[in-house]
Amino acid sequence: MAVGERAASVFGRTSWVMLGLATLGFAVNFWAWALLSPLGPRFKELLGLSAPQQALLVAVPVIVGSLGRIPVGALTDRCGGRVMFPLISAVTIVPVLFIGVAGQQSLAALLVGGFFLGIAGTAFAVGVPFVNAWFPPHRRGLAIGIFGAGMGGTAISALTTVPLVRTGGAAAPFVITAVVLAIYAVVAWLVLRDAPGRSVAGQPLIARLAATARLPITWQACLLYAVAFGGYVAFSVYLPAYLQTGYGLEQADAAFRMAGFVVLAVLMRPLGGWLSDRIGAVPVLAGVVAVMAAIQALTPALMPVGTIAFLSMAAALGAGSGATFALVAQVAPADKVGSVTGLVGAAGGLGGFIPPLVMGFIYGRLGSYGLGLALLAVTAALSVVLTLTAVRALTAARADTR
Repeated sequence: MAVGERAASVFGRTSWVMLGLATLGFAVNFWAWALLSPLGPRFKELLGLSAPQQALLVAVPVIVGSLGRIPVGALTDRCGGRVMFPLISAVTIVPVLFIGVAGQQSLAALLVGGFFLGIAGTAFAVGVPFVNAWFPPHRRGLAIGIFGAGMGGTAISALTTVPLVRTGGAAAPFVITAVVLAIYAVVAWLVLRDAPGRSVAGQPLIARLAATARLPITWQACLLYAVAFGGYVAFSVYLPAYLQTGYGLEQADAAFRMAGFVVLAVLMRPLGGWLSDRIGAVPVLAGVVAVMAAIQALTPALMPVGTIAFLSMAAALGAGSGATFALVAQVAPADKVGSVTGLVGAAGGLGGFIPPLVMGFIYGRLGSYGLGLALLAVTAALSVVLTLTAVRALTAARADTR
């Protein structure tokens, strides 16, 4: 019996308690990570920021959080989630309080605070190896999918930050988030436990990252996640502008539709992992990306076809994100799951910035989103080819060695 199976059979409910606490930690840290984005228009008005400055302010935490997953994932392989979850949460309190209390007076202060706020975004690379070690292979897809739903913490920020500023003042959302982070850090330190017998990485950090970069699954999963999660990030950032420009919607209506897109994608992420457990990760990934390619290639009228298309895209991207990390859990070596997760998570986060830039550039030159949608459709189609060839072969080879 494998280590993960022994842990699940001996501790029973413990694995689900650990999963619940990890998901909560992911959501809380992502709540903190997304605090600046809803306040971008407010800072633009108060500080007289230009559009590029506002974009930079919102982008800094995302970029730092994405790239920071690489070393944090490798550290989790060595130190374990029991140490890293409370550590990341506690460290994040500092930039949250700095921005809330003293960092809103200038762009420079906001950029410094936003840089360190990016640490919160690395929590994803802690949770995947932590959860993976607690579950046997046939349940890891569902478990990783449930954990991935913690990305809904960004929705908490989107829904509460501006109302809290209006009712409680500029510092209110930051102080409340800092308190929640502190409570979680204490609870995590007292309750979280790493899975018995988990594989502990023994190589130095640089050597481990170099070894991880040589694994075929690392780059295959990076490409898939850049499309799946990168597509989710891109649409959650760019969809309001797309709907306003392309369909003439008002700001409130466009924001409401974007919220629906995000919620559906979050809810579908566990389903993608669950399907991977039942029918295998590769067919799920191929089907999800195929749907994405078909939807992206169309530019239908918004009602009803366009709305159905966008909601289908949200479901496909959410399920694809969950299925990608089910694949990582199945194929990556046990002592390198964190390192692989860090690189793949970084690819997904950074992948979300390319489509909006491309779409904006093409629309500015041609006055149409058609070519941008066609390029995204081609990218998705290439991802289908990847899943049906190299990824399938790698998955089969890994299964034969077990």
